[in-house]
Amino acid sequence: MSLTSFPGGGAPSTGTPLTKVTMPALAEMKRQGRVISALTAYDYATSRLVDEAGIDLILVGDSLAMVVLGHENTLAVTVDEMLHHTRAVRRAVKRALVVADMPFGSYHGTVAEGVANAVRFIKEAGAEAVKIEGPRVELVRALTTAEIPVVGHLGLTPQSVHKMGGYRVQARTEETVKQLRADAQALAEAGAGALVLEGVPREVAVAITAELAIPTIGIGAGPDCDGQILVFHDMVNLTFAPPAKFVRRYADAAALVREAVEHYREDVERHAFPSDEESYHLPKPAQGALDAKPRAAKVHALRKI
Repeated sequence: MSLTSFPGGGAPSTGTPLTKVTMPALAEMKRQGRVISALTAYDYATSRLVDEAGIDLILVGDSLAMVVLGHENTLAVTVDEMLHHTRAVRRAVKRALVVADMPFGSYHGTVAEGVANAVRFIKEAGAEAVKIEGPRVELVRALTTAEIPVVGHLGLTPQSVHKMGGYRVQARTEETVKQLRADAQALAEAGAGALVLEGVPREVAVAITAELAIPTIGIGAGPDCDGQILVFHDMVNLTFAPPAKFVRRYADAAALVREAVEHYREDVERHAFPSDEESYHLPKPAQGALDAKPRAAKVHALRKI
């Protein structure tokens, strides 16, 4: 497999040998029939845990606009904000392939502008690939020429929410299925190293996955893609909203955190935290300074009288 040893690194907590996942490694995984695991992450702590759990691909998704920054959709997040979060993730990750979402507006102008913004993600933030939405074949070809690995994204593309009229399942007619298959093939031929398929019928994802030499990574596209990705906050119930049909919640972090915070507040209010054992103490020789200070203050007060 096309994996490179990570210099100076230890093994993840799972005991899995530490090897750096690369874009060619994903293609090799498809050829070997090995399923690719992917998750989003947006900060150092989360991405470190995700990486140590053995996830193959970490996407610094523009979904951070919603789940981290509280926006209504993904459109508001800026290049600088995405760079900031990508840097944090990159500092934590040793094994997984780090992919950065290019936000809305960063590649919707000229191809040259798109390449320039992609360079920033690689050069300034340490991303190892960028993800772009839509059948932007010319841009993918230019990025490939510039030696920037690209992950494509077709189907339900959240940056097109206004054009689609909401978050709707795509490719549900014969005509749109044909177009999606053609777009997928064009992106692969232009140099995309992988393709996210979001919100498409399972049968469509099966066909595209079989047709492409590059791996497909599904989200709401059924179990037959070469890999799967979820938004981390969806998976652990930190989104404060009803989950989409394709989301499986593996833990309830909201309940865990809320319970911990409530317990902390109660302990503070009843003076149960911090305890004496959780406090620092003066060495006995230094405690005399505390005894002397009140006496000196009392003498000073008597002299005034």
